[in-house]
Amino acid sequence: MMGKLVILSAMSEALEILKKYWGYEAFRPMQEEIIDSALQGRDTLAILPTGGGKSVCFQVPALLAEGTALVVTPLIALMKDQVQNLGAKGIKAIAVHAGMTRHQVDLALNNAAYGGCKFLYLSPERLSSPLFQAYLDVLDISYIVVDEAHCISQWGYDFRPDYLQIGRLRERVKAPVLALTATATPEVAADIMEKLAFGEPNLLKSGFERPNLSYVVRETEDKNGQLLDICRGVRGSGIVYMRSRSRCEETAAFLRSQGISASFYHAGLETLDRSRRQAAWKTGETRVMVCTNAFGMGIDKPDVRFVVHMDVPSSPEAYFQEAGRAGRDALPSYAVLLWNSGDIRRLRQMESVSFPSLEYIADIYQKVHVFFQIPYEQGEGRQLRFNAEEFCRNYGLSRSQAISALRYLERSGHISFIEDTEINTQVKIALSRTSLYDVELPEQKMVELLERLMRGYVGIFDFPVTIHDESLASQMGMSVPQFHQLLYRLSLEHVIRYIPGERTDVVFLHHNRLAPGNLNLREADYRRLRDISAARTEAMVSYVQDDDCGCRSQYLLRYFGQEDTAPCGNCDLCRARRQDDSTRKQLKAFLAAHPGASVAEVQAFCANPGNRLSPRAISIYREILDDES
Repeated sequence: MMGKLVILSAMSEALEILKKYWGYEAFRPMQEEIIDSALQGRDTLAILPTGGGKSVCFQVPALLAEGTALVVTPLIALMKDQVQNLGAKGIKAIAVHAGMTRHQVDLALNNAAYGGCKFLYLSPERLSSPLFQAYLDVLDISYIVVDEAHCISQWGYDFRPDYLQIGRLRERVKAPVLALTATATPEVAADIMEKLAFGEPNLLKSGFERPNLSYVVRETEDKNGQLLDICRGVRGSGIVYMRSRSRCEETAAFLRSQGISASFYHAGLETLDRSRRQAAWKTGETRVMVCTNAFGMGIDKPDVRFVVHMDVPSSPEAYFQEAGRAGRDALPSYAVLLWNSGDIRRLRQMESVSFPSLEYIADIYQKVHVFFQIPYEQGEGRQLRFNAEEFCRNYGLSRSQAISALRYLERSGHISFIEDTEINTQVKIALSRTSLYDVELPEQKMVELLERLMRGYVGIFDFPVTIHDESLASQMGMSVPQFHQLLYRLSLEHVIRYIPGERTDVVFLHHNRLAPGNLNLREADYRRLRDISAARTEAMVSYVQDDDCGCRSQYLLRYFGQEDTAPCGNCDLCRARRQDDSTRKQLKAFLAAHPGASVAEVQAFCANPGNRLSPRAISIYREILDDES
């Protein structure tokens, strides 16, 4: 009895936390069960659909516990966004991720250990770093939170070997695990719990149904025309996904030429440009965002009315997550997939490219080391800014095949490959404080900037420090590009060392360079992964091609192991079936009222738009005749 009272009291406190920081009066479905499980100290795997409020599930119990919640997530943009949002609520949170210098990481971890921090966000490749390991004994960890938990399963669609470090972390940290994901098949869910060393299986799973979301699949050779019809026919904001960066730009331009407010977003844009485009879309200034899958993770916009895929995604997991960004406010919304035979051919070609030979993968491993002039038995722990275009041009490689090889090397635990991460601007004052007074600078703005740098950044005389470009530029009444030009000119005076910020790919080397033949690439694992990937591809092909699957939503739910579901009633197949049933009734009534009607008379009845019959009306008429005969 006492135990129940304690739990009830804790849940009451949890509701107070929810009201205080989020302003909600009640939890969403499954949130209360997940938080209750976490407060009991049980290892918990929570599967919630996109938009189901996963962050509240770990943030509320962490705020009720002593110590710091360690949150492992691969999504740097989401990490920064959550740290900022928590800070705005007066909750101290810190992020450690790729692109930070060793000194920056040291300062962050020190602050997390001794500064009253409630949340430490960590990218997975940092888990095994000696610096983080050195802080483990002084970090008072309340929960180990694993976001995007499907990444720990080698058989999942987005496996990241760095996640395996979490299982090893549990040997030193006696804190419960709260793992969260939006997409996991039953096999992957079981693998997650095993890899995270759960004390006992504990899976809490929300239904994947999205009753307000209408899934639509259209075969068409005129995708732009169909897209335009959707934009004109559905009110509200939308997302349009496609693979090619250039096609994103072309499609956004096409929509604008037709009077649709549209912008584009992909990994090739500068950070500031991305932020502005994203902000314009979130506020409604831009109605439609045409983008690659670089856009959307962690985007909290509830009123997205439609998501259109102009290319067929490579897996049901990816499609379900991206389509699920529509209608988070529970109002009617649409997930539309446009395809043609060329898409299916390209999808299968991509599947073959995604698994180059093991010999090719081993060769790419050596080329990466040669490219950065790293000799044998050296390189462990190095973080390399990796320009994929330059690398592939240097060796005459296919970019897609080389990236696939790097991803397989990551799966095999040899490297971490992080695409499109942000390396912040860094500055070091190259002269001593006393020497600065003897320097005559040609611009007063340079003097002002130096004063701001000296006042605002401790250690700037000793090592490069990360500076806040936008804040400093604003303080000085300049645009960010003008500010960067000022830094550049100041560096030409040999007063500062200026390391421009950039978005780049990063390669982490997990061990010293191995000699040819010593790379452990197991053929059995390679074949199994290739087969699993091929099965995902075929599942997507069936989704778009098989109109006999009954219901789009049921098809996706069965894929994720949810068998007992009713037809959604909203998807194109359900609506077509209803229209066919209605047409059958009308035709039978017409034939009963007009016995002996000729085929021409039936055709005229079917062609009358006022009857609103199914496009299959003539076929249904023939089926009626067959049944009667």
